[in-house]
Amino acid sequence: MEEQVIVLNFTKIKENSIVLHTLSRSFGRRSFVVRVNAKTGMAWFLPLNIIDLNLAENQKTSLWAARPASARYALAGIRNNIYKNTMTLFMAEVLYRTIKDGAMEDGLFDWCERQILTLDALEADFSNYHIRFLLELCVALGFRPEASDLAPFCGENMDIIERFMGCGLAESMLIPMNGSLRNDVAHSIIRYLEYHTESTINIRSLQVLRELYG
Repeated sequence: MEEQVIVLNFTKIKENSIVLHTLSRSFGRRSFVVRVNAKTGMAWFLPLNIIDLNLAENQKTSLWAARPASARYALAGIRNNIYKNTMTLFMAEVLYRTIKDGAMEDGLFDWCERQILTLDALEADFSNYHIRFLLELCVALGFRPEASDLAPFCGENMDIIERFMGCGLAESMLIPMNGSLRNDVAHSIIRYLEYHTESTINIRSLQVLRELYG
Protein backbone atom coordinates (compact mmCIF):
# COMPACT_ATOMS: atom_id res chain seq x y z
CA MET A 1 0.00 0.00 0.00
CA GLU A 2 1.32 3.44 -0.93
CA GLU A 3 0.26 6.64 0.81
CA GLN A 4 1.20 10.28 0.33
CA VAL A 5 2.13 11.89 3.66
CA ILE A 6 3.31 15.20 5.07
CA VAL A 7 6.21 14.92 7.51
CA LEU A 8 5.45 16.56 10.86
CA ASN A 9 8.17 15.20 13.13
CA PHE A 10 10.13 12.06 13.98
CA THR A 11 11.38 10.25 17.05
CA LYS A 12 14.63 8.29 16.87
CA ILE A 13 14.26 4.80 18.34
CA LYS A 14 17.39 3.04 17.07
CA GLU A 15 20.57 3.98 15.25
CA ASN A 16 18.90 3.45 11.88
CA SER A 17 15.17 3.57 12.76
CA ILE A 18 12.68 6.31 13.57
CA VAL A 19 9.02 6.71 14.35
CA LEU A 20 7.80 9.09 11.66
CA HIS A 21 4.86 11.32 12.63
CA THR A 22 2.81 12.22 9.57
CA LEU A 23 -0.43 13.61 8.18
CA SER A 24 -2.20 11.90 5.27
CA ARG A 25 -5.57 11.80 3.51
CA SER A 26 -6.34 8.19 4.42
CA PHE A 27 -5.04 8.03 7.98
CA GLY A 28 -5.06 11.60 9.26
CA ARG A 29 -2.41 12.05 11.94
CA ARG A 30 -0.55 8.72 12.04
CA SER A 31 2.92 7.43 12.97
CA PHE A 32 4.99 4.75 11.23
CA VAL A 33 8.25 2.92 11.93
CA VAL A 34 10.79 3.72 9.21
CA ARG A 35 14.31 2.40 8.64
CA VAL A 36 16.69 5.19 7.67
CA ASN A 37 18.61 4.53 4.46
CA ALA A 38 22.35 5.02 4.91
CA LYS A 39 22.67 6.75 1.50
CA THR A 40 19.81 9.25 1.78
CA GLY A 41 20.02 9.72 5.55
CA MET A 42 17.38 12.03 7.00
CA ALA A 43 16.82 14.05 3.81
CA TRP A 44 13.38 12.45 3.33
CA PHE A 45 12.18 13.59 6.72
CA LEU A 46 12.65 17.36 6.79
CA PRO A 47 9.67 19.25 8.27
CA LEU A 48 6.70 19.44 5.87
CA ASN A 49 8.30 17.29 3.18
CA ILE A 50 5.56 15.64 1.12
CA ILE A 51 6.59 12.07 0.35
CA ASP A 52 5.13 8.76 -0.77
CA LEU A 53 5.44 5.91 1.74
CA ASN A 54 5.15 2.20 1.06
CA LEU A 55 3.19 0.85 4.04
CA ALA A 56 3.36 -2.68 5.43
CA GLU A 57 -0.11 -3.20 6.92
CA ASN A 58 -0.07 -5.20 10.17
CA GLN A 59 -3.33 -6.08 11.94
CA LYS A 60 -1.47 -6.83 15.18
CA THR A 61 -0.30 -3.26 15.75
CA SER A 62 -1.28 0.28 14.86
CA LEU A 63 2.39 1.19 14.38
CA TRP A 64 2.99 -0.10 10.86
CA ALA A 65 6.36 -0.27 9.16
CA ALA A 66 6.89 2.05 6.20
CA ARG A 67 9.52 2.77 3.58
CA PRO A 68 9.92 6.07 1.69
CA ALA A 69 9.28 5.60 -2.03
CA SER A 70 9.62 9.08 -3.54
CA ALA A 71 9.43 12.78 -2.83
CA ARG A 72 6.26 14.28 -4.27
CA TYR A 73 7.76 17.79 -4.58
CA ALA A 74 11.34 19.09 -4.56
CA LEU A 75 10.34 22.19 -2.53
CA ALA A 76 13.49 23.93 -3.76
CA GLY A 77 12.04 27.33 -2.90
CA ILE A 78 11.92 26.25 0.74
CA ARG A 79 15.04 24.09 1.07
CA ASN A 80 17.32 26.72 -0.50
CA ASN A 81 16.11 29.45 1.86
CA ILE A 82 16.99 29.43 5.58
CA TYR A 83 14.07 31.73 6.40
CA LYS A 84 11.52 29.47 4.70
CA ASN A 85 13.11 26.38 6.27
CA THR A 86 12.65 27.94 9.69
CA MET A 87 9.05 28.82 8.80
CA THR A 88 8.34 25.17 7.94
CA LEU A 89 9.90 24.09 11.24
CA PHE A 90 7.35 26.29 13.02
CA MET A 91 4.40 25.20 10.86
CA ALA A 92 5.24 21.51 11.30
CA GLU A 93 5.58 21.90 15.07
CA VAL A 94 2.21 23.64 15.30
CA LEU A 95 0.53 20.83 13.33
CA TYR A 96 2.34 18.14 15.33
CA ARG A 97 1.30 19.62 18.69
CA THR A 98 -2.22 20.69 17.69
CA ILE A 99 -3.51 17.63 15.80
CA LYS A 100 -3.89 14.64 18.08
CA ASP A 101 -2.58 11.23 17.04
CA GLY A 102 -5.32 9.34 15.19
CA ALA A 103 -7.32 12.49 14.41
CA MET A 104 -9.02 12.64 11.00
CA GLU A 105 -9.95 16.16 9.88
CA ASP A 106 -11.71 16.21 6.52
CA GLY A 107 -9.73 18.22 3.95
CA LEU A 108 -6.85 18.99 6.33
CA PHE A 109 -4.20 17.21 4.27
CA ASP A 110 -5.12 19.10 1.10
CA TRP A 111 -5.19 22.39 3.00
CA CYS A 112 -1.72 21.72 4.44
CA GLU A 113 -0.39 20.76 1.01
CA ARG A 114 -1.61 24.09 -0.40
CA GLN A 115 0.01 25.98 2.47
CA ILE A 116 3.36 24.28 1.85
CA LEU A 117 3.30 24.82 -1.92
CA THR A 118 2.26 28.46 -1.50
CA LEU A 119 5.20 29.14 0.82
CA ASP A 120 7.52 27.32 -1.58
CA ALA A 121 6.40 29.57 -4.46
CA LEU A 122 6.44 32.91 -2.64
CA GLU A 123 9.19 35.23 -3.83
CA ALA A 124 8.26 38.51 -2.10
CA ASP A 125 8.37 39.17 1.63
CA PHE A 126 6.81 36.25 3.53
CA SER A 127 7.73 37.27 7.10
CA ASN A 128 4.04 37.31 8.11
CA TYR A 129 3.21 33.95 6.54
CA HIS A 130 3.06 32.04 9.84
CA ILE A 131 0.45 34.49 11.21
CA ARG A 132 -1.84 33.87 8.25
CA PHE A 133 -1.10 30.13 8.53
CA LEU A 134 -2.27 30.09 12.16
CA LEU A 135 -5.50 31.96 11.39
CA GLU A 136 -6.31 29.71 8.45
CA LEU A 137 -5.47 26.63 10.52
CA CYS A 138 -8.22 27.66 12.94
CA VAL A 139 -10.66 27.60 10.02
CA ALA A 140 -9.26 24.29 8.66
CA LEU A 141 -9.85 22.71 12.09
CA GLY A 142 -13.46 23.90 12.07
CA PHE A 143 -13.28 26.79 14.56
CA ARG A 144 -13.92 29.61 12.04
CA PRO A 145 -13.07 32.44 14.46
CA GLU A 146 -14.78 35.81 14.37
CA ALA A 147 -13.10 38.91 15.77
CA SER A 148 -15.22 38.63 18.91
CA ASP A 149 -13.99 35.04 19.46
CA LEU A 150 -10.33 36.05 19.23
CA ALA A 151 -10.59 39.28 21.26
CA PRO A 152 -10.25 37.65 24.73
CA PHE A 153 -6.97 36.07 23.65
CA CYS A 154 -5.46 38.90 21.61
CA GLY A 155 -5.88 42.05 23.71
CA GLU A 156 -4.16 45.07 22.18
CA ASN A 157 -3.13 43.03 19.11
CA MET A 158 -6.73 42.65 17.95
CA ASP A 159 -6.43 45.49 15.42
CA ILE A 160 -3.55 43.71 13.67
CA ILE A 161 -5.42 40.40 13.63
CA GLU A 162 -8.51 42.06 12.16
CA ARG A 163 -6.34 43.42 9.36
CA PHE A 164 -5.17 39.87 8.58
CA MET A 165 -8.74 38.58 8.66
CA GLY A 166 -9.93 41.29 6.28
CA CYS A 167 -7.37 40.98 3.48
CA GLY A 168 -5.93 38.48 1.03
CA LEU A 169 -2.60 36.69 1.10
CA ALA A 170 -0.56 39.27 -0.84
CA GLU A 171 -1.84 42.19 1.21
CA SER A 172 -1.36 40.40 4.51
CA MET A 173 2.32 39.86 3.72
CA LEU A 174 2.73 43.66 3.56
CA ILE A 175 1.31 44.43 7.02
CA PRO A 176 4.22 46.12 8.85
CA MET A 177 5.32 44.13 11.91
CA ASN A 178 8.57 43.62 13.80
CA GLY A 179 9.71 40.33 15.27
CA SER A 180 8.36 41.09 18.74
CA LEU A 181 4.88 41.96 17.45
CA ARG A 182 4.76 38.89 15.21
CA ASN A 183 5.72 36.76 18.21
CA ASP A 184 2.98 38.30 20.38
CA VAL A 185 0.30 37.90 17.69
CA ALA A 186 1.30 34.29 16.98
CA HIS A 187 1.26 33.50 20.70
CA SER A 188 -2.24 34.99 20.99
CA ILE A 189 -3.60 32.78 18.21
CA ILE A 190 -1.87 29.73 19.72
CA ARG A 191 -3.68 30.49 23.01
CA TYR A 192 -6.94 30.51 21.07
CA LEU A 193 -6.02 27.11 19.59
CA GLU A 194 -5.16 25.80 23.05
CA TYR A 195 -8.59 26.81 24.31
CA HIS A 196 -10.44 25.06 21.49
CA THR A 197 -8.30 21.92 21.44
CA GLU A 198 -8.24 21.73 25.26
CA SER A 199 -4.49 21.16 25.22
CA THR A 200 -1.21 22.92 25.95
CA ILE A 201 0.60 23.87 22.75
CA ASN A 202 4.22 24.76 23.54
CA ILE A 203 5.89 25.88 20.29
CA ARG A 204 9.63 26.09 20.87
CA SER A 205 10.42 27.23 17.30
CA LEU A 206 8.39 30.44 17.74
CA GLN A 207 11.33 32.11 19.48
CA VAL A 208 13.64 31.07 16.63
CA LEU A 209 11.31 32.80 14.17
CA ARG A 210 11.33 35.95 16.26
CA GLU A 211 15.11 36.07 16.32
CA LEU A 212 15.52 35.25 12.65
CA TYR A 213 12.95 37.71 11.27
CA GLY A 214 13.89 40.50 13.67
